[in-house]
Amino acid sequence: MNKIMVSILCLTFLFSIMNCSSETDPNIRVRNERVDKANVQIKTTGGNTININDVTAGQTTTYQSVAEGNVTVTAVIQNESVSPTASFFAAKDIHNTIVILAGDIPTIRVDQEN
Repeated sequence: MNKIMVSILCLTFLFSIMNCSSETDPNIRVRNERVDKANVQIKTTGGNTININDVTAGQTTTYQSVAEGNVTVTAVIQNESVSPTASFFAAKDIHNTIVILAGDIPTIRVDQEN
């Protein structure tokens, strides 16, 4: 009887450790700090493209899951001739916020947090 209880406890402990160590895919969202709306194209390493369109002034979109790897972001901003780009590495368990910055020249900053 003791051997069965020890076996059950060991299996429970093993499953607990496995569940705690699972990694989640990176997440990406867009925050537009400019006064005009923006369309954002996100290209990932695997060749996938995500388009997040009509991000209005002051809006922050919901997170979207992407595969781990290199990411290139391009923003097309209404009433602007410059389309800023940025590249970064999207790592597992990291939340990425693509920030379209206000200013004379449109730029992109990527904020990363656990």
